[in-house]
Amino acid sequence: MIDIKNICKMYLVGDEEVRALDHATMHIDQGEFVSIIGPSGSGKSTLMNIIGCLDMADAGTYLLDGIPIEDYTETELAHIRNKKIGFVFQSFNLIAKLTAEENVELPLIYQGVKRAERKARVTEALKRVQLEKRAKHLPTELSGGQQQRVAIARAIVTRPSLILADEPTGNLDSHTSGEIMDIFHELHQQGNTIVLITHDDEVAMQASRIIRIRDGKLSDGVTDLGKQRSSMEVQS
Repeated sequence: MIDIKNICKMYLVGDEEVRALDHATMHIDQGEFVSIIGPSGSGKSTLMNIIGCLDMADAGTYLLDGIPIEDYTETELAHIRNKKIGFVFQSFNLIAKLTAEENVELPLIYQGVKRAERKARVTEALKRVQLEKRAKHLPTELSGGQQQRVAIARAIVTRPSLILADEPTGNLDSHTSGEIMDIFHELHQQGNTIVLITHDDEVAMQASRIIRIRDGKLSDGVTDLGKQRSSMEVQS
């Protein structure tokens, strides 16, 4: 699904050239649950922006579903971001004046989905995050964990094949973080490909595979959870 080879991304900081990504290479299959972990300034947010088609690399190749990203027009990239990819951010990014259900509905409005279908899909998405009883509440009337649930519902309401989550537990306490991770596990079990960006080892270890990033360079490995699943698959 995601095939990145020798990706480089440079920025100028004053007179100094900084390599946010330095010949980064990775492959993520459809249906995988992968965490990308690294310290602040390691390049993980830059990598997420490129995976999510929010930014373009300076060098290297990125194939999404087998097609080079540079072959897409801006209109096609916008359609991919709205239809194929669901984004979840640390800061929730909810619109304060809109209710939970109105925030979740927004991507469907942009897609031109008819009202009756929008309502049905919003209800379904809120139920999946166990927040249907809070549909009429504004973000200020919700806890941090509830706001993140709304953000997840907004990400999945378009039925994307890929969910990109950037520090989704970063602003939450440990109990609430566990609840949010449970939702990601459920989404993964239902067939979604999940790429989760984090600086937290405990969160990262819940994925089937960890990709570590430092100074723009990548290395990866299977987590204990991934090994257990592979063993179960062999036994079955």
